[in-house]
Amino acid sequence: MKTAGFSYVIGFDDFPFERGHRGNVKIVGAVYSGRRLEGVLSAQIRRDGRNSTRVLTELIRKSKFYPSLQLIMLQGIALGGFNVVDIQALSQNLALPVLVVSRRKPNLKAIEAALGKVRGGQQKWRLVQKAGAIQHLAGVYVQCAGLTPKQAEQTIRHFAVHSHIPEPLRTAHLIAGGIATGQSRARP
Repeated sequence: MKTAGFSYVIGFDDFPFERGHRGNVKIVGAVYSGRRLEGVLSAQIRRDGRNSTRVLTELIRKSKFYPSLQLIMLQGIALGGFNVVDIQALSQNLALPVLVVSRRKPNLKAIEAALGKVRGGQQKWRLVQKAGAIQHLAGVYVQCAGLTPKQAEQTIRHFAVHSHIPEPLRTAHLIAGGIATGQSRARP
């Protein structure tokens, strides 16, 4: 199956954390070459902070995988609670397309209301809006920076081997859960 030219990708998810947790949250990236796991990256971001775009940019740019990477996938637009990723800036910083994938359609009204209660919430809400329209493709909901909906759909269909979630994201989720809690949970 044609993959829209994206065969070397990384998928990021955050580690699970307790509701009352404050401070840093670990994130993990699963690097795939085709359908084979090639490597893993990890870092920390601030829970409900504003450093996810910078941390992802630095982590990827400094990695041995960066020269080969063709696409970045994110399990949702925010990591570590409400640390919203500026997907347009991330795409521009690394000259790579970014694909945000969610199993369920995000409730934008609830997100806007919740962001109204956190520090820097208005700026974070603008990042959610800046990311563009949420589209339903290949059984999931997506936002794209630097790739077309057709390319996004082809990529999802290629990498979604065992569920609607692409393997790089599914693997990142399993790794994060397994390390954080001692065993992974099934669904990202």
